[in-house]
Amino acid sequence: MQTVTIDDIQAAQHRINPHINHTPILESSLLNEWLGHRVLFKAECLQKVGAFKIRGALNMLLKAKEEGRLANNIVASSSGNHAQAVAYAAKLLGVKATVYSGQNISSVKAAATRFYGAELILSPTRKEADERVKQAALQPDTLWVPPFNHPDIIAGQGTVAADCFAQTGYVDGIFAPVGGGGLIAGTYIYTKAQHPNCAVIGVEPLLGNDAAQSVRLGKIQSLAEAPQTLADGAATLAVGNLTFPFLQQLDDIVEVDEKGIAYWTQWLQHLLKIHVEPTCAMSMHAVCRWLAGKSNKQTVVVILSGGNIDNLKMQQIWHTNHLDERPNILL
Repeated sequence: MQTVTIDDIQAAQHRINPHINHTPILESSLLNEWLGHRVLFKAECLQKVGAFKIRGALNMLLKAKEEGRLANNIVASSSGNHAQAVAYAAKLLGVKATVYSGQNISSVKAAATRFYGAELILSPTRKEADERVKQAALQPDTLWVPPFNHPDIIAGQGTVAADCFAQTGYVDGIFAPVGGGGLIAGTYIYTKAQHPNCAVIGVEPLLGNDAAQSVRLGKIQSLAEAPQTLADGAATLAVGNLTFPFLQQLDDIVEVDEKGIAYWTQWLQHLLKIHVEPTCAMSMHAVCRWLAGKSNKQTVVVILSGGNIDNLKMQQIWHTNHLDERPNILL
């Protein structure tokens, strides 16, 4: 099984650097005051295509071009942000992209995928979309760009942590959502190589907790169908065989219920004044739980992995007002 090292992440960082946004570190003095600790936010929601996913897609396609393996037809399956990333990267490199997705794909992510020039083919379910991309990948002159389970994708996603630590220096903990595991695996590899004492914690929706189940049982568990969660970016059916070993080494994987996801999406949008997806906002639940056990003042980083939310999702998020309940580390 091919592994991923910090050298791969640093090579990816050099490769994609000219093509991505150098996203800022944000913080809220009010939130820091309320929690009694310092929380920094790596704003990948301000990245090209509005999500960190462009890093992995660009790294894989640019590396394929360097090595003479870039095909004229790029295929992928995705619930949204990876779809946009593949479409954008393929357009940048002048090749055709076809993306397969379930019909429950976010409308704003579907529209953006088409705007970037990709053909979007919808199936009744995500599982059927994943099967269709496997068949499409068998065609000649075709390269399949998986959403997470590939060394070049993991290395690309690991550049988020690499860029982040260059901005922040050492922190006590870093938090990121878990879908298929590409982002948290890349984050783990880079963080532990550079700062072994920094805690790396993954976060996923309770309704889609296949990663936590997998770690508890010691083998990959797959959901029967896509979970109906606000955190649609983490609604993957199963983690990958390449990402799973890194998930097993995390300091923790925290599961968050739907109320907690909505609560922190509202508060982060309010405090930071930016568009933040529920998938990454839920990390704050894990932050508060982790901080509750600390006696000394801590500094942590939350990776805000995306900022693409359609109108229907916004209505669901704001169906109940949570801003009357002030954040504290016991929530």
